[in-house]
Amino acid sequence: MNQQAPGGPPAPRRVRLKPWLVAQVNSCQYPGLQWVNGERKSFYIPWRHATRHGPSQDGDNTIFKAWAKETGKYTEGVDEADPAKWKANLRCALNKSRDFCLIYDGPRDMPPQPFKIYEVCSNGPAPTESQPTDDYILGVGEEEEEEDEELQRMLPGLSITEPLQSGPPMASYSLPKEDVKWPPALQPPVGLGTPAPDPSLMVPPSGNPVGFGQLLSEVLEPGPLATSLPPTEQLLPDLLISPHMLPLTDLEIKFQYRGRPPCVLTISNPQGCRLFYSQLEATQEQVELFGPVSLEQVRFPSPEDIPSDKQRFYTNQLLDVLDRGLILQLQGQDLYAIRLCQCKVFWSGPCASAHGACPNPIQREVKTKLFSLEQFLNELILFQKGQTNVPPPFEIFFCFGEEWPDHKPREKKLITVQVVPVAARLLLEMFSGELSWSADSIRLQISNPDLKDHMVEQFKELHHIWQSQQRLQPVAQAPSVTGLGAGQGPWPMHPVGMQ
Repeated sequence: MNQQAPGGPPAPRRVRLKPWLVAQVNSCQYPGLQWVNGERKSFYIPWRHATRHGPSQDGDNTIFKAWAKETGKYTEGVDEADPAKWKANLRCALNKSRDFCLIYDGPRDMPPQPFKIYEVCSNGPAPTESQPTDDYILGVGEEEEEEDEELQRMLPGLSITEPLQSGPPMASYSLPKEDVKWPPALQPPVGLGTPAPDPSLMVPPSGNPVGFGQLLSEVLEPGPLATSLPPTEQLLPDLLISPHMLPLTDLEIKFQYRGRPPCVLTISNPQGCRLFYSQLEATQEQVELFGPVSLEQVRFPSPEDIPSDKQRFYTNQLLDVLDRGLILQLQGQDLYAIRLCQCKVFWSGPCASAHGACPNPIQREVKTKLFSLEQFLNELILFQKGQTNVPPPFEIFFCFGEEWPDHKPREKKLITVQVVPVAARLLLEMFSGELSWSADSIRLQISNPDLKDHMVEQFKELHHIWQSQQRLQPVAQAPSVTGLGAGQGPWPMHPVGMQ
C-alpha cells in the first residue's frame, strides 16, 4: 500500500489496476467481491446505490474505498468520506482499462443486492494514441466520469408515473386505452380547427371583484420617488394608458436541456399552449388524450445535438413519456397547468405553495394555478409605493422527470422549461426603470470646464436671449430666412482665435 506524506495532499501517481484488483478479489476480504467460477476469468463486484437500495450493511469495507485509498484520493481521518465519488473513480479506471471488460451490468428490476460482472482480459489490443494505458493516472477525466456516474444512477430515479391501466404492449403510435375524465374547464369549443384569436379576449373581464383598470390606476399613482422627477418624466407610456394594449396572452417559453444552449420562443394564443414531444398530432376526435386543438401546439426541441450519449439516452427516456404533454391554460388573467403526460412534472413559481427546498409536483390531470395577474399587480403596487423592497415574482420554472426544488441546481437537470408572462415582465421593467432614476443611483461623469467650454456657454446664453427677444416681436417684423421656422433665427458662429 502506498503511503502519503503526513500533512500534505496526496500526490498523483500511477497505479496498475489489474494486479491490484485481481489481488483484492483473491483476498476475499470485501463482501460480494468474488470470482464467478474456478477459472478466475470473471468476478462479481457489488454495485449498490445508496439512493436506491439504502445504506450498505457492510459499512466502509468496500472495494471502492480501498481503491480511493490506493490511488491517494482518500486519506483516512483527513479527507471527508464520499462513497459516490469513490465508486465513480473505480468505474472510471475500469472503463479506461484494456484489462477488464464489463459483461453484465445488473438487472433492471433493482434487486436487493445489485452487482456487475467484469471479465479479466488476458490479451488486450495494442494501445493507440486515443486509448489509455492500463495504468490509472489520478485525476484524468474524473469530472467526466463522475458526470457519467451521476447519469448512470439517474434513470431509476427519474419521476415517471406508471400507466393508469396495465395491458398488452401497444403498437407504434397507437392510442392508449385509458379512461380519462377530462376536466370540464378544458372542453373544446364546438367546431373544427384553431379559431382566430378574439380581440375581446385581450381585454380583461369586467366581472372581477377588483377590476384590472382599477389595479392599474393604483399602480400608476406617483410613488415616493416620483415627486422628485420633473413633470415630463412622470408621463406614462402609452402601453399603460391603454391597458388593452398589454400582451396579456403572450408567454415566453425557454426550453433547456442539461448543459445545452436554451431554445426560446414566444407564443400568443388566448387559450394557451400544450408542451409535448410526440409524432402524434392533436385532433378534434382525441381531445380526451391531447387536449383542445385550439391550444398552441409547442413541441420540445430534438435532443439529437446532445453530445453525451448517456445524457441523450436519459433525456430520450423522459421525452418518450411526454406524448400527451403539459397544458398551459390561460383563463382570464390567470395561468394554469394541467399535466396529461406520464412523465412527472415539478415546478416553482409565484403561486407555488412550497417556496422552500421541498419538491413541488403537479398532480396528473389536476388544474394547478401558476400565475395570477391580479396578485402580481397588488404586489407591484406595494413595491411601487415603497412598502416592500422585493419586486413581485413572475417567472415559472418546470422540471420534467426529476424532483424540484431540491439540492441540485437547475443547470444539472435533464429537462427544464421556464415560462414568463410577457405582460408582467413589461410592467415590472417599466417601474423598475422609473424607480431607478434617483440622484443616488446615477453618477454622471463630466470633465471640469476649460476656457473653451466657458466661451461656448456664453454663446449658448446669448443665443437663448436672442431667441427670447425674437418671440416677443410681432410676427410681421420677424426676419424671414429660408429654411428656418418661426421662433428660430440664424446664429452665425465666426472663427475666433483662441490661445
